[in-house]
Amino acid sequence: MKIKKTLLLLAALSAPLFTFEAHAERLKDIVSVTGVRENQLIGYGLVVGLDGTGDKTKFTSSTFKNMLNNFGIVLPPGVDPKSKNIAAVAIHANLPPFAKPGQMIDVTVNAIGDSKSLRGGSLLMSPLKGVDGEIYAVAQGNLVVSGFGAEGNDGSRIALNVPSVGRIPNGAMVEAAAPNAFMDGNKIVFNLHNPDFTTARRVAEGINEFLGPDTAKALDSASIAVVAPTDSDQRVAYLSVLENLEFTPAKETAKVIINSRTGTIIIGENVRVSPVAITHGGISVTITEAQDVNANGESAPVITPRSGIEVEEGSGRMFEFSPGATLKDIVDSVNQVGAAPGDLMAILEALKQAGALKAELMVI
Repeated sequence: MKIKKTLLLLAALSAPLFTFEAHAERLKDIVSVTGVRENQLIGYGLVVGLDGTGDKTKFTSSTFKNMLNNFGIVLPPGVDPKSKNIAAVAIHANLPPFAKPGQMIDVTVNAIGDSKSLRGGSLLMSPLKGVDGEIYAVAQGNLVVSGFGAEGNDGSRIALNVPSVGRIPNGAMVEAAAPNAFMDGNKIVFNLHNPDFTTARRVAEGINEFLGPDTAKALDSASIAVVAPTDSDQRVAYLSVLENLEFTPAKETAKVIINSRTGTIIIGENVRVSPVAITHGGISVTITEAQDVNANGESAPVITPRSGIEVEEGSGRMFEFSPGATLKDIVDSVNQVGAAPGDLMAILEALKQAGALKAELMVI
């Protein structure tokens, strides 16, 4: 396949010739591109100008003396510069993909000693390194601290948020671009945010239908490799077209997620319950499924599904679920009698243990 012809084909066969199913999502919203990612940076430095809220650690004094030595100021032996206005900090930032020297990025500054607050401080020039030990940015600037703290002589203390953490918007200048694999080889690899074999197959088939056979290949449940131009300008234009194609992802695996700390329960669309009976508290819930058949002369009979839900609160302790009941039916029924989230959690856990809950139960 010739790249120039492919690009012309993409321009000519754009959106007007393609229709997609309802609830389709753009490719850019469900995948990431191999080699296009952020890189974590970390550094160490000093924050100065604090109002007596600095730290008293030895490594802070040592760092301060080393900084003075770099400026030709040598302290006498045995002199320890115990300044209450200096704090040692750890700095971290994310280097965006394709960030170029001279661009600015945000940084977060965290006290690592016993400093009580970084409010009003300024970060001195500090290099930020990547995992390979190379310097990719240099940070410096005035901190924005949202936290507030106050302490009385009797030891009483009040704090709002965390005053020992601050941010510097556009606080670091990029000094070197991070290496990436975007231009490596003659293929682009898309990685699904939510790996799924069906979705991977649909993406590969959709791209092949759009560009021609053997253009895309699903490598596994997470990755799809697509033949791509080797010229940078053509590759950018090529990817621009592909990322705006729309696909219908496969339905997620049936899941029930329970947050035991907050009482939050999230139920997936495809969760089902098989016949089972459970006892819990003083609530009785019965769910039935039936069909109404209406004969209308010589025409074909009309079959109408009908669900019945009965809820009783009293001495009854039995939960009875008939085939075809969805978890939504169960939740609605339990909620009608005002049961607490803890009751619903206990019911869900019992359903899972009994093998009646056709879903993955996750407790976080």
